[in-house]
Amino acid sequence: MSPKKIYILGSAFPFRGGLSAFNERLAKQFQDEGHEVKILTFSLQYPEILFPGKTQYSSGESPKDLKIERCVNSVSPLNWLKIGKKIQKEKPDLLIFKYWLPFMAPCFGTIARLVKRNNHTKIATIVDNMIPHEKRFFDTWFSKYFVKPIDAFIVMSQSVKNDVQKFSQKPCILTPHPMFDNFGTSISREKALQHMNLSNEFRYLLYFGFIRRYKGLDLLLEAFADERLKKIPVKLIVSGEFYEDSKPYFDIIEKHNLHDRIILKTDFVPDDEVANYFCCADLITLPYRDATQSGVTQIAYYFEKPMLVTNVGGLPEIVPNGKSGYTVEPNSQAIADALVDFFDNKNPDFFTQTLREERKRFEWSELTRAIENLL
Repeated sequence: MSPKKIYILGSAFPFRGGLSAFNERLAKQFQDEGHEVKILTFSLQYPEILFPGKTQYSSGESPKDLKIERCVNSVSPLNWLKIGKKIQKEKPDLLIFKYWLPFMAPCFGTIARLVKRNNHTKIATIVDNMIPHEKRFFDTWFSKYFVKPIDAFIVMSQSVKNDVQKFSQKPCILTPHPMFDNFGTSISREKALQHMNLSNEFRYLLYFGFIRRYKGLDLLLEAFADERLKKIPVKLIVSGEFYEDSKPYFDIIEKHNLHDRIILKTDFVPDDEVANYFCCADLITLPYRDATQSGVTQIAYYFEKPMLVTNVGGLPEIVPNGKSGYTVEPNSQAIADALVDFFDNKNPDFFTQTLREERKRFEWSELTRAIENLL
């Protein structure tokens, strides 16, 4: 693709989390390929009353090599008109929305309609979820409003592609979620354990990411109470903020007397600490009840860590059973059986070679090439 002027509209610094990491990494890839890139992020992303975590903001430093402009207010129609006219006038060749929640549809859809009037800018969207995991009565109406001015769609799982095609028959391409390679270099297990103040006498499972029912931490806790696992020197690290009532999870821990076998790290993990969590773990667990794709799998691929995922959404596409780890049914018995097999029958390097082969599918250049082909 010849050099283009590209705008990405979505989360970025000073907002934290996987959405920001994705948009920033995509912007860097486009820049490395010779394009002029700017990220338009939020002056207000969510009103504080609607945000379930402790804070929306990063404690780190702004990326020094990216142009990020804070200007979009997700709940102000006057702002949407202002930003839409601004982008319309500046005439980027390509405007990419990162769409993950129908709450953003009125804002994004209005801006897209205004931009489209310049008869120059192509408008695409990378869709994480067209239909959210936790549904609300307005989701369908809002998403219909958003998709109308969009020229093309990029999705990262077949299940999301199926959902998109319920709303629009415009061009839609499926390409895997790229591998997150922006969380520092891999370190030795020993160094990671030392940094985390963990004993080398145990092996470790890692649950990583915010905690909501659809992510199935309760299934994992019930599986971890299996009598067979109590005989194995293994502990579970739960790393993630509670985005809902924590009591049901602590009730399971209490019920099965898991206190000594669970390590709770329920604060947000800064980017420069992510490597320690993944490098000390033997297996990354994603026991989801519902899923589209997951950025956690793409961090695991980068650090060459096998995964246990459930057979929901796009997870089996990302983690083929027996190659990158385990794909099991979303119930505690199936999860427990896989965990026992891993610790009883697999050495720590069992999946390493196949992980290295699989991760080749997830280069960022594959995503930018897909966008180019789509346009």
